[in-house]
Amino acid sequence: MDTQAREVLDNFIILEGLDGSGTTTQLELICRRLAEIGIPHLCTSEPTSAPVGSLIRSILKGDIGADDKTIALLFAADRREHLYAERTGILAALKRGEPVVCDRYLFSSLAYQSGPCGFDFVMYLNREYPLPRHCIFLDTPIDLSQQRLAGRKAPELFDSQELQPHIYADYTRAFECFAGSGMRVHRLDGTRNKEEIFREVWTVISSLPMIKV
Repeated sequence: MDTQAREVLDNFIILEGLDGSGTTTQLELICRRLAEIGIPHLCTSEPTSAPVGSLIRSILKGDIGADDKTIALLFAADRREHLYAERTGILAALKRGEPVVCDRYLFSSLAYQSGPCGFDFVMYLNREYPLPRHCIFLDTPIDLSQQRLAGRKAPELFDSQELQPHIYADYTRAFECFAGSGMRVHRLDGTRNKEEIFREVWTVISSLPMIKV
């Protein structure tokens, strides 16, 4: 399978990283800045708040049990609706001329689900989905990510420290698969405070053709 033969969507940016790396915090800061400067936009995340995404969140919290491959299939289904929903989807927002920033996308599936399901299986499930023009990866040491998680929420399905080296390795493998695709991967130092990281994140956001600053 040619992993490079995919459409790359201009004005579409994703945030990726280990749990605890700060992707959600950066999405909130981006959303706030775009609103302040009056740029219509879509800030979104996966799993979504749609029915399939809500089911995934229940599974991640341990409220509902599911087979590993079922979980991978659910993520792929949620992503399809996220992309193609007629009025609320990512493609609809881009067509309206709005930049889209998403907290997690197909690289999270490749990183988190390849361990239990196999990398090729997860890649196959996501074979039809386009790439973002920019992927911002908050590169954060495992110990620091785990420390942040411990103070913020109850553990979820993929949070255990033993899994993190494998997840990190599969992130690296996924990025290597799409080298030369036209997608730019920005690996940022996630050990810094949120304001320092945001200054670098905003440099990427403000380079989009749709952003006039």
